[in-house]
Amino acid sequence: MELNATDDLIKDSNEAGFMQDVIETSKTVPVIVDFWAPWCGPCKSLGPALEAAVKKAGGKVRMVKVNVDENQGLAGQLRVQSIPTVFGFVNGQPVDGFMGAQGPAQLDEFVAKLAAQGGEDDGMGEALEAANQMLESGEVADAAETYGAIQAEDPGNLEAIAGMVKANMLLGQPDKAKAALELVPEGKEDDALITAVRAQVDLAEAAAQAGEADGLQASVDANPDDHQARFDLALAMAANNNPEGAIEQLLELFKRDREWNDGAAKQQLFTLFDALGPKSELAKSGRRKLTSMIFL
Repeated sequence: MELNATDDLIKDSNEAGFMQDVIETSKTVPVIVDFWAPWCGPCKSLGPALEAAVKKAGGKVRMVKVNVDENQGLAGQLRVQSIPTVFGFVNGQPVDGFMGAQGPAQLDEFVAKLAAQGGEDDGMGEALEAANQMLESGEVADAAETYGAIQAEDPGNLEAIAGMVKANMLLGQPDKAKAALELVPEGKEDDALITAVRAQVDLAEAAAQAGEADGLQASVDANPDDHQARFDLALAMAANNNPEGAIEQLLELFKRDREWNDGAAKQQLFTLFDALGPKSELAKSGRRKLTSMIFL
């Protein structure tokens, strides 16, 4: 896969962007991460040499630069003990690396070895990006078709499968969404992408049975201990794109009676958190509140 001059072949990143810039990107093309600092002498020679090797690879790998002075937490998580330290990521995982200065030949070998692990994706990365853009811009049917074509070429592509699920849910075709979930390869059922879209399907199915939010709110206002009405209100709120309200209602239900209906409030909260995804600040906040209630 060739990258043109407008692609982010080499970029700076930080703790906030590391997940997207490295983990997610490395699922389509290998990513080299260079941990450096302005005061580091060897970094000043290694960085440009590594950039040259990456450019020579013609787009088969990308490079992300992380300033350890500004991202000490990230450096600590990856156990960076000295700089320069370089890691190679493929499919979201570090697969190779080295510390200290390296010669041009060694860098070329490192980059070539990493590029070989990534292989050629025959344009899959570009196709996925195009499908994602279609979905975001409201061209849902076209996105569903594109995701399906990608999955047909690459049956184990979890991003394509997740995209098929999301697109079909937006199209009001839950049966097709559930059929797409059946395409998940064995052993990948607990991947974060799949967990999130499966939770979205489960949440939508439950919300379809919940009723109208206004009437349910009136029932809860009239009788705050009407647990079923409060539970259904949370589902209706989730269906109406009000996850914050849904979380508040489910937390209140858990506070009032955590054992109601075999712990339904807690289980529905977990489903909602999964549907929001691991990056959601709302989900993180909700998890913290639920945890504090559990251990009160």
